[in-house]
Amino acid sequence: MLINAELLLQYQRCKRRTFLDIHGDKSQRDAPNELLRKLQQDKIAHQLSALAQMTYHQPDYSYGNWEKAEKATLELMERGVEYIYKGVLLANYSDEYTLLSRPNLLVKQPGQSRFGDWMYVPASIELGKRPKQEYQVVAAFHTQVLSTVQGVVPETALLILRTKNSNYAVDLFKWIPRMQQILEEFIEVLELPNPPEVFISRQKCNFCHWYSQCYAVAQSEKHLSLLPGVTPLRYTQLQDVAITTLESLANTSPSTLENLVGFDPKVAPKLVVQAQSALEKRPLVLPYPLPIEDITFTAPIELYFDIEAQPDLDLNYLLGVLVVDRLANTEQFYSFLADKPEDEELVWQQFLDLVWQYPEAPIYHFCVYEFDTVKRLAKLYNTPYASVRPVLNRFVDVYEQLTQSVALPVESYALKAIARWLGFEWREKEASGAKCIYWYDQWLETGDRTLLEIIQSYNEDDCRATHRVKDWLVNFFQDEYGLRLA
Repeated sequence: MLINAELLLQYQRCKRRTFLDIHGDKSQRDAPNELLRKLQQDKIAHQLSALAQMTYHQPDYSYGNWEKAEKATLELMERGVEYIYKGVLLANYSDEYTLLSRPNLLVKQPGQSRFGDWMYVPASIELGKRPKQEYQVVAAFHTQVLSTVQGVVPETALLILRTKNSNYAVDLFKWIPRMQQILEEFIEVLELPNPPEVFISRQKCNFCHWYSQCYAVAQSEKHLSLLPGVTPLRYTQLQDVAITTLESLANTSPSTLENLVGFDPKVAPKLVVQAQSALEKRPLVLPYPLPIEDITFTAPIELYFDIEAQPDLDLNYLLGVLVVDRLANTEQFYSFLADKPEDEELVWQQFLDLVWQYPEAPIYHFCVYEFDTVKRLAKLYNTPYASVRPVLNRFVDVYEQLTQSVALPVESYALKAIARWLGFEWREKEASGAKCIYWYDQWLETGDRTLLEIIQSYNEDDCRATHRVKDWLVNFFQDEYGLRLA
């Protein structure tokens, strides 16, 4: 069986995924989503950009014919060409396994090898901006195979990242032993009779083609990874003390958890109450909630604010504001949209002009991004401090207020999960912040204005969802603390 770097990369992200990639029913996989396709396109574009300044050779072979591919690669290495793009190298690992290395580049360096007074080092062209462990393990994998082929171990391997100082040297003395350990663990998992236990970690799982299958398994098992606050580290600690079900966690004394790794005197009781909320299917007040004086309540006029951004362009292209006038019983949505990236400053000024029309109104948002972005835009466009500081002083983070005070029977404290629990629905059923990134890119490429209209609709619904959550939270606080507020 062939083991390649992609399998080792995915194994570091999820042990279950690699098992399913090899042994699973491929007809059960999810279809690729738009953002995943965009990431793949971005990676190809980054690779082509990195290669643009190089004169490289590419071995001639058809995909899957790895012996022919290796022969063509070795011919280029024997000739001593400077750069080899998409070379293929093989190395026996055991009777059952062969390592297949396909580094983005093989770079010629001075030294002694079986080819003569030169040698090669592998270079991986990665879309990330920092040298993640998984990248360095993959670089060490390519190095081990390359060392077998050329008869000498390079002193380093290269990562070409998406930063100004793009070349990063991998410390092989550190990472080759770590890679070998991961490789051995990976093979042990492949030889298991059943896939490893499911664990839903949405940040890592959302782009996986096995997500739907794994999520269904987790739901059927009422797996603790579906509970907000249960990280992989905390789950391992809970297993060690025989807490593996929602019921057992809900009935645990917080003092049992406080001294475990990943817990503390605040995390432990909060997680227990979270389990109780999920089990009882109702909201519960958290231990150590916000003081009454820090809790927000209804104002005569309220603003609800949400941003859509394109991170690759470092662009905030849509600033949406819902103005709720409770005295006049009106709601008006304003969509400040940059049709093209250079219009960002214009929409920033339009946003400021609007919020200054309501100098006393609180500005509600969900999570810290809006607050941080306003500070950044003010600095970028040299906005006077006196124009921005009073605006920032009016910001109220609904997410922070909620998560510090209430446990909800939800699987996530993302805006969508909470608002949908309250019965709110987005008009665009499949829309998300990630898809808006893709749609804005498509708008820039095609000029199809319906894409902008979908984004604007989604952004408005985000503002209205924030409004719904905030109003629910105010009513909850009043019910809980009504006697003290009277």
